[in-house]
Parts: sequence; C-alpha cells; structure tokens
Amino acid sequence: MAELKYKPVSHDHEAFLKNAQKREGFRKAYKDLEEEYTLVREMLSARSKSGLTQEAVAELMGTTKSAVSRLESAGKHAPSLTTLKKYAQAVGCNLEIKLVPRSCPTKHSTGRAKKQRTG
Repeated sequence: MAELKYKPVSHDHEAFLKNAQKREGFRKAYKDLEEEYTLVREMLSARSKSGLTQEAVAELMGTTKSAVSRLESAGKHAPSLTTLKKYAQAVGCNLEIKLVPRSCPTKHSTGRAKKQRTG
C-alpha cells in the first residue's frame, strides 16, 4: 500500500460560524446537531494529525471512501460504536465515551433518586 499524506484545506471555522449565524434558522439547527458537529471536528482533527486521506482510512477500516465521507458528515446518520472504534483505530486513536452528569437533575432522575432514598 502506498502511504498517502493528507494535506488539509485551511478553513476558518469561527469565521464560517459567525457568517452562518446570520442565516434564519441556523442557530437552532446548529444547536440541535452540536454534539454531532463536535464529534466530526474531533474525527477530522484526528485524521489530519494522522496524515491519512479518506481513502487510506477506508482501507484500514475495510470499507469505502464514501462510507468514511458519510462518517465525517454531521447529521447524515448515526454511526455504530463498532464503526467509531474502527475509525479511531485507523487514525491511531483510542475511542472514549463517557456519561457526564448534568448540572441540574431532570425531573425523571429526581423522582428515581427520591424513591431510592425512601426505599
């Protein structure tokens, strides 16, 4: 396999967001997909640091370039945990998933905690 080095195109994400905020409905749509956008930024950053193209990542994952392209697109579909692990391994990373407590409990969790305390 000939190793290809990925050369990212410069992109000023902050400038893009500032300009996009002017469009009607953008803020809500972006907020609704905020977690997905964060994941995609991390994936693109990891691939860039690894110096790999989508084609090279696809080969390492045993899939196609178009599948990698879909993975790197927010809001298109929800990848499985297995697929995310394969992607992480291909770009030389470990995948970490964690649950982070909210700052204020939801009604559902408060009710459950209350039931557990009263037993």
